[in-house]
Amino acid sequence: MSTIKVAVFVGSLRKESINKKLALAVERLAPKELVFEHVPIGGLPLYTQDFDGDYPPECGRLKQTVEAADALLFVTPEYNRSMPGVLKNAIDIASRPWGTNSFAGKPGAVIGASVGATGTALAQQHLRNVLAYLDVPLLGQPEVFIHFKDGLLDDQGHIGSEGTQKFLQGFVDRYVAWVKRFV
Repeated sequence: MSTIKVAVFVGSLRKESINKKLALAVERLAPKELVFEHVPIGGLPLYTQDFDGDYPPECGRLKQTVEAADALLFVTPEYNRSMPGVLKNAIDIASRPWGTNSFAGKPGAVIGASVGATGTALAQQHLRNVLAYLDVPLLGQPEVFIHFKDGLLDDQGHIGSEGTQKFLQGFVDRYVAWVKRFV
């Protein structure tokens, strides 16, 4: 069995991020052949086209990490009805300069959790629009908009609800099948 490397982008930098917990829960449910690497995005400089001639080292490392991955997983909160700026910044950096889009052709999925009743539906839609433009083939179904409540996920990715575990296992199974179509 060959290894499939998944680059994981968690859009929240918060220490107690519920989306980081969601990412860990997905990893726990995945088969061992998937190896997940959380991509650090908090220390990146704000993208400017001035970088295009001479990319800063941390931006080059981000591009290399994405290029070394076989697949992508975006786990995003919703800030003001959209994706967090730190996530958009990382995407801009890894997709530039023009003609060197590190994401192109890599299969991916977008999921998220929020304490709000609508989960992260709008953030995910905005993110999907950006990723479609960047030629990331995205898993369409099932959509994962987790309404987070205390005890649902812990810091190690354990799931406190049988129904949520079953739902997330269904997502993971579909994601693995989706990724295998491309690698």
